[in-house]
Amino acid sequence: MKVDVARAYSVAWKVAGKLPGPVLRMLCDAAADLAWARRGGGVQQLERNLGRVRPELGSRELRRLGRLGMRSYMRYFGEAFALATMTQDRIDARVRVVGIENVRVHTDNDQAIVLAVGHTGNWDLAGAWCTREIAPVTTVAERLEPEALFQEFVAFRESIGITIFALTGGGDVFRGLVRAARNGAAILPLLADRDLTSKGLEVDLFGHRARVAAGPAALSITTGAPLVTTVIYYERLRGAQRRAAGSPWGIVIQFNKAIEMPADVPRADRVRAMTQAWVDQFAAGVRQRPQDWHMLQKVFVEDLDPERYAATLAAQGSVG
Repeated sequence: MKVDVARAYSVAWKVAGKLPGPVLRMLCDAAADLAWARRGGGVQQLERNLGRVRPELGSRELRRLGRLGMRSYMRYFGEAFALATMTQDRIDARVRVVGIENVRVHTDNDQAIVLAVGHTGNWDLAGAWCTREIAPVTTVAERLEPEALFQEFVAFRESIGITIFALTGGGDVFRGLVRAARNGAAILPLLADRDLTSKGLEVDLFGHRARVAAGPAALSITTGAPLVTTVIYYERLRGAQRRAAGSPWGIVIQFNKAIEMPADVPRADRVRAMTQAWVDQFAAGVRQRPQDWHMLQKVFVEDLDPERYAATLAAQGSVG
């Protein structure tokens, strides 16, 4: 039986916010455990990726980490489905920020910042908090299929105050981001820990070659907006904060210091050098909480189809 994914997501957004928190978390944990036990391609890829983060783990330990990873991933979806109905006080209780001075030093001076963000923790919850507490958030979203599903995601993110550009089929996305960066204080987070456009860069990630997006570095260099690596991860809440949050889980948003590019780096090499710099900072954050890296897709070169990857490199070379 074919599942209408767009309708399923639409129902989840309507229902999740009405469910008691413990019930929603129980359903998410059950879905995560079922997916993990079925050992589908996404789960297997997640564990291959986590194996690069924690190469010292044996197969049994890696599987346990994979199960925690799936629970973290499903927790994100449960929270996202309920986020549109969440009160501001509850959002505040679920968010802790480390290094906020690394952002405010720029936004308080009416300057935009670019965030290099990965698929970690709950980036939607982080966006909902940042757009209200720091500066308006504008970002890019992958155009999902079917179109109705993509529109559901856009409507959801706009409902929590985030402005969305579609990655494809919506005009010149980069130009729109440049305009946003030059229009005063703004936060421009770009999910960049995998290459969605086949125009990304090959970098070193956990000692392996991987493909990531060039967008954060390119936007920062083009506009002069600082590039700040941001890692988001879950933490356990207790006592009064747990009661205020309505959940045993909160997130930590970790803002690193803006990346400084040495003056002697040639202009032609700056995007690559800046990309490697944020990837190094991102990797350091993921090592601390690998289960919160929700990467069920192929990002490491050794996992890619060799012929298709060779074609991608050839196409990039012909464009360059």
